[in-house]
Amino acid sequence: MSAGACTQPGCTGNIVDGYCDVCGMPGASTGSTAVSSTPAAATPIGDSGTVKAPIAAAVAGNPASVAASTCQQPGCTGTILDGYCDVCGSPAVPGAKVAEATALAESQPLSGREGTSATAASRVQSAAIGSKRAGATGSTSTRRTRTGSQRMRAARIGAGLTVVPPAPPVDAAKAIMANPQVPEDKRSCAKCGNAVGRSIDGAPGRSEGFCPNCGQQFSFTPKLKQGDLVAGQYEVAGALAHGGLGWIYLARDRNVSNRWVVLKGLLNSGDPDALAAAIAEQQFLAQVEHPLIVEIYNFVTHEGAGYIVMEYVGGKSLKQILKQRMVANNGAYDPLPVDQALAYILELLPAFQYLHDLGLVYCDFKPDNMIQVGDAMKLIDLGGVRRIDDEESAIYGTVGYQAPEVAEVGPSVASDIYTIGRTLVVLCMEFRGYQGTYLHSLPPVDTTPLFQEYDSLYQLIAKCCAPDPADRFASVDEMRTQVLGVLREVVARTRQGTATTSAASVLFESPATARPITEWSQLPDLRTDTTDPQYGWLSTIGDDDPKQRLKDLESAPEDTAEVWLARAHAALALGDPVLARNHAQRLLTDDPWEWRALWIEGLASVQAGDWETAKASFNAVYQQVPGELAPKLALAFACERGGLPEVAEGLYLVCASTDAAYVPPAAFGMARVRADRHDVPAAVAALDLVPTTSRGYTESRQQRAEVLLSGSAQDITVLDQAMRTIDSSSVDQATRQRFTVRILNEALPVVSAGKVPAGARIGAVEATEAGVRDGIENALRLLARDAVDLKERVTLVNQANAVRNWSLT
Repeated sequence: MSAGACTQPGCTGNIVDGYCDVCGMPGASTGSTAVSSTPAAATPIGDSGTVKAPIAAAVAGNPASVAASTCQQPGCTGTILDGYCDVCGSPAVPGAKVAEATALAESQPLSGREGTSATAASRVQSAAIGSKRAGATGSTSTRRTRTGSQRMRAARIGAGLTVVPPAPPVDAAKAIMANPQVPEDKRSCAKCGNAVGRSIDGAPGRSEGFCPNCGQQFSFTPKLKQGDLVAGQYEVAGALAHGGLGWIYLARDRNVSNRWVVLKGLLNSGDPDALAAAIAEQQFLAQVEHPLIVEIYNFVTHEGAGYIVMEYVGGKSLKQILKQRMVANNGAYDPLPVDQALAYILELLPAFQYLHDLGLVYCDFKPDNMIQVGDAMKLIDLGGVRRIDDEESAIYGTVGYQAPEVAEVGPSVASDIYTIGRTLVVLCMEFRGYQGTYLHSLPPVDTTPLFQEYDSLYQLIAKCCAPDPADRFASVDEMRTQVLGVLREVVARTRQGTATTSAASVLFESPATARPITEWSQLPDLRTDTTDPQYGWLSTIGDDDPKQRLKDLESAPEDTAEVWLARAHAALALGDPVLARNHAQRLLTDDPWEWRALWIEGLASVQAGDWETAKASFNAVYQQVPGELAPKLALAFACERGGLPEVAEGLYLVCASTDAAYVPPAAFGMARVRADRHDVPAAVAALDLVPTTSRGYTESRQQRAEVLLSGSAQDITVLDQAMRTIDSSSVDQATRQRFTVRILNEALPVVSAGKVPAGARIGAVEATEAGVRDGIENALRLLARDAVDLKERVTLVNQANAVRNWSLT
């Protein structure tokens, strides 16, 4: 049955069977006292922006019957709606009533069909915790006393990798401009950009008039004032700022809980038809619903002007945050830390992907349009959003951020990615000349300390801002994967510690070895693209015999990317790098942007010992996927073998510090480079990065001892380190005794010359001539005992006899 229209403020539903078919609230006939139908917005607004209204009493102990009023919790600015605060969630009824309602709820069965969940954990007795435990101790308080971990309440921005300081919310009422004026140096024509409204001969500039250059009318005077009611619903509280399309106002929505909204000018035109067309053209924005994007509520007109009604986001834009940092730095530009800048960008990328999936492009991204509220982000100002296939609407953008091709071909996914890259540069450094000298380019690396310090960041930005749109990331999702990788790298470098975690890549397998890399097959493998049309067919081809596999691959139903890659890999397995390169080149012919073909070409070059081609190929892959570690490891190996040890060492260090899975092979490579330049302490430090849990730990101990022996110069302290390194490892008995013989043979001349401090030791051996000779003899006799070859056994026994201490027996 129907009981008429719903009486809830702002609701357009009807009461059906006692409840509203829109908001779900009970009607007057359900037995509950109906909420007052007086619009909440009619309540007077005080200077602080809070609603001044008495608290309504609860009716019959029913929280749902409490009328809308101000929350009484200390510090809360919320409103009581349906019996509970819409901000803090506190009830409007006395605590006893809440406890009574809670007890009633807990006494009810969890399900209307008891006994149907025989395996449910709810059937198992649980230890007392929380409010149940507090009650057992005699306490009547159910307020949570937090003494445990806060690990589950990590800040959202930064993907759990870094910490970004939260931005406190901004009180809407305090954000209103007391004297809304546009400074003369900010007055420009919205059509041609010419300076207008400026002072002439000492006379103040006009706030309204016509542009002398193009004739466009301009006005810098607010059209709305406090108290104006727009569209019979939005009560203006004041002006917030002046934007490209005019003033932006703060207002109360009288129809929906007196919530704050923003009114932004849509079109300054006296033509009603043009205004109606503009509003109709922008209506699709109301369909955009994403938690990272400011919500569009409505489109309205008022006295010939159109306005977008948007969600009020009470936070700070990144432009404001940068300005505050500049003020705190005595007027000098103070960019954001690189990890925080990447975290901000990473947080907003899903919003761009959402828009692109809807066939929309944002067009005008910049620090001004990123708002931080607490530990959350919002993408605001949808005024420039348009459909990708729209060839008629005006294009909005900002000089210095807009892609160079937009003026000719219009905006696209690629142009949005370009604006993201330019924004990232502005956040990370003082980008001088970005609206002039470097309007469509990046400053040289050799003159930019940021790019020199963070090479992966530079490669990421360079790909985003490539002059040719086709050279940029193909999608925001593709870009996001690389931003996350670069962020991990930056955070690891900032913390200056060894990587303790590993993150799976969507493009590469983990390194194939935990030992020193010596050949192509030990470098990481490409992950198979499961979306390839021939993925299913390829899974039916055996890989035990590379020759047969290559033959089977020739009969593939279609020559897709994965098929060419499989052929190339089979050729590598057969030891034919020329054939592997040929297959890679065929793939590049089909798709010049297929960087996986360059990866295969790099592997083939390693197999052939062509280090120049290997370096070039792996470096090209690195530039395409700058957040991946596999290309860095491969490039480091190629540079080590190809005469660029400094580059190799830097890349090895990045890999070892970023991901635990890359520590062993990178540490071995770094140790080799350092040992080659005779830097023994640094080489030892690199080998010490290999964890005890690694399969390569034992080999790292052997390498450590080798490095120490290579630079010992008969130093007893160093020889003692080498001995202790072997003693603490799990090497086999024969290897242990051979190292013992080598180390003690190095020590024998030193101890014989009496140049050793009293009490010194070499591992467990006393650093005396007698002790060293006994140690060598013992090790040689153990080796002789286990020797299989008789001749070798005799030789070892003779060596032991020759070194033994003299005795009377």
